Amino acid sequence: LADLAAMREYMAASGRDPNLVNPVRPVDFIMDHSVIVDVAGAPDAMTRNMETEFARNAERYRVAKWAQKAFRNMRVLPPGQGICHQINLEALAQVIWSETHPDHGLVAFPDSLVAGDSHTPMINALSVMGWGVGAIEALSAMLGEPVSMTIPDVVGFRLSGQLREGATTTDLVLALTRRLREHGVVQKFVEYVGPGLDHLSLPERATIANMAPEYGASMGFFPTDEETLNFLRLTGRGDQVPLVETYCKAQGLWRDDTAERVYSDTIDFDIGSVEASLAGPKLPQSQVPLSQAHLSAKEALGDRAAASDGPVRDGDVVIAAITSCTNTSNPRVMLAAGLLAKKAREKGLSTQPWVKASLSPGSRAVGDYLESAGLMTPLEELGFHVTGYGCMTCCGGSGALPDQIAADIRENDRKVAAVLSGNRNFEGRVHPQIGLAYLGAPPLVIAYALFGTVTRDITGEPLGEGTDGAPVYLRDIWPTSAEIDQAVRDHVTQDVFTARYADISEGSPLWDDIDPGDGGAFAFDETSTYILKPPFLETAVAQSPPKIEGAAILAMFGDNVTTDHISPGARILEGTLAGDYLAARGTSPADFSGFLQRRTNHEIMMRGTFNNAHIQNEMTPEKRGGWTRHQPSGDLMTIFEAHERYRAEGKALVVVAGGEYGTGSSRDWAARGPHLLGVRAIVAEGFERIHRSNLVGMGILPLQFQDGVTRKTLGLDGTETVDINGFEAGLRVGQTVSVRFTKPGGTACEADVLCRLDTAREIAWFEAGGVMPFVLEGISEAA
Repeated sequence: LADLAAMREYMAASGRDPNLVNPVRPVDFIMDHSVIVDVAGAPDAMTRNMETEFARNAERYRVAKWAQKAFRNMRVLPPGQGICHQINLEALAQVIWSETHPDHGLVAFPDSLVAGDSHTPMINALSVMGWGVGAIEALSAMLGEPVSMTIPDVVGFRLSGQLREGATTTDLVLALTRRLREHGVVQKFVEYVGPGLDHLSLPERATIANMAPEYGASMGFFPTDEETLNFLRLTGRGDQVPLVETYCKAQGLWRDDTAERVYSDTIDFDIGSVEASLAGPKLPQSQVPLSQAHLSAKEALGDRAAASDGPVRDGDVVIAAITSCTNTSNPRVMLAAGLLAKKAREKGLSTQPWVKASLSPGSRAVGDYLESAGLMTPLEELGFHVTGYGCMTCCGGSGALPDQIAADIRENDRKVAAVLSGNRNFEGRVHPQIGLAYLGAPPLVIAYALFGTVTRDITGEPLGEGTDGAPVYLRDIWPTSAEIDQAVRDHVTQDVFTARYADISEGSPLWDDIDPGDGGAFAFDETSTYILKPPFLETAVAQSPPKIEGAAILAMFGDNVTTDHISPGARILEGTLAGDYLAARGTSPADFSGFLQRRTNHEIMMRGTFNNAHIQNEMTPEKRGGWTRHQPSGDLMTIFEAHERYRAEGKALVVVAGGEYGTGSSRDWAARGPHLLGVRAIVAEGFERIHRSNLVGMGILPLQFQDGVTRKTLGLDGTETVDINGFEAGLRVGQTVSVRFTKPGGTACEADVLCRLDTAREIAWFEAGGVMPFVLEGISEAA
């Protein structure tokens, strides 16, 4: 929205009508990433967190209310309603859309979606074609730009069987994530077919579709069938059922397992083979059987796994969070968590005192059916009070740890753990002080809060001692499938959803009190530490053709560099570059908040770029975090300081990396930040889809090494200067160009690389200097 505001201001300043900058298709703007678990384990946790949320984000919410007033085709849902993907699943999506066309009258067509978050494919469970894009591409789409892509391979994933007793859909999706990562489905569509679908409810399918970015696919699609119609009825959209059923059967979109389908590849998978598991300690595809999870943790800890004194020990669980739309959208696992909590309390078990427990559902309907089932009380007795309805811990909004625990971790260099029901566990994502993070089903999150550590076998050792003095094991409190089925039948009912979504745009008094101001242009405050006018129209440089000569290597990274590594979303800590910037402007450390909350302040975000405490620049093997060596001096300095020095020298910058560069979140700041640091190109062994698109959208050139060629085979160490040649005749799709790396002594090597400008539209974006200048030029020409 700040980009839209900046574009309007730019239009007005150039004497053109700012109102020409306006969405051309319906846009729902849902605010779910900013609320933080500042308060946990207290009856009034949600109330206090929301009060802090509105006080902290008043400027951001003023922009949102201004946008709803200033733009056509835009609906803003007030904060605190839930997570966008779950709200879309439970209320917004139509499956088949109908509207009156000026030339053709009433027309019907399949619902589709692009959204500025990587977990957008969750809606594929409802047979809606949609995928995540970066906010940069989403901006272009809402202003009428086509969404371009190379036609993807489609992988048929045939499911058979059903879950065994004791296994959950969370276990299933973690197994699928591992299997599909091993197979390789990056930038491909996955379609789920087969008789196994008969045993998966639509919310369970949503869990599988939601984690498409974790297994690398652009979509995880489920065809329309009776379960699709049942879910529409359950959620109060029964009036859409006749159109959906008739249209899908007439158009060949109805599920038919007997039909012959042609896929690029097929995979068979037996759901019955899935067992209870976790994924971790730092990648969602690193699934490990629950009985071996403690061995995984001990391997990660190494010598640290030995007992140590202090408020916490290495491997202790300090965060246990039921969070994320991935799992909170599934009533089976949420009710299972409540039933486990109830049995635990009946046995006399309690959460360990060093565990920060939280419950952050993706929609308010979840709280309603847990309350109806009488399960909220035992959850709260274990410290799992509702802390808010939003992404929270899943996206790094886990809040501060208790002072004593945080100090012990810092002073003794502890490697502590988090267990969460989220979709990502990248290094530093959940909390900057967390060394190990495991993904698991909501009932397992509670079990680990009782157990207190990931270094012991939770399947074989007692969780604790009951009131009768007897040991209590996980098997003693795990709910049966029959118990879960009964709870779902009794409490997940249509009235829960129809009552909750009766008026989805209704906000709280805190929201109603925000004054958006008047006028077609937004009034930016230059003194704000939250919102500054985005500078990207001023920093964009037309490059047709690109000319990169004598560039320095800013950093060199290995494989699996995530967007959280590149642009952290977690809490801003005292003593960091971003923290120092805020402190210098009078902000108390208690009010630093997080990078996600301050992402409209480019000065803060630049200081966070490549500054995750866990990132490893191979140019500084002796130091982790945002460090590099300036060339040719060899001086050790922060990456931000190096950027300032290179800028003064007028030197372009490149980054060199391994495979799967930019995996994870669609975080557009993982491209915006490098752009502002002066990075002109990324040379890597491979790119994740959304991040590659974001790079292009910011005018950064993505170049991919040929198979078998890496920074290591070329003997690069980061001291080289870089020249990129081959664009003299212009840019074209599928182009191979040459990169020359020259060492300080004059010796050089060259490598042919693939220019990953994959479509003609991306070339146009890049030549214009990025999406924003390209779109503005188009709007001006159309006027």
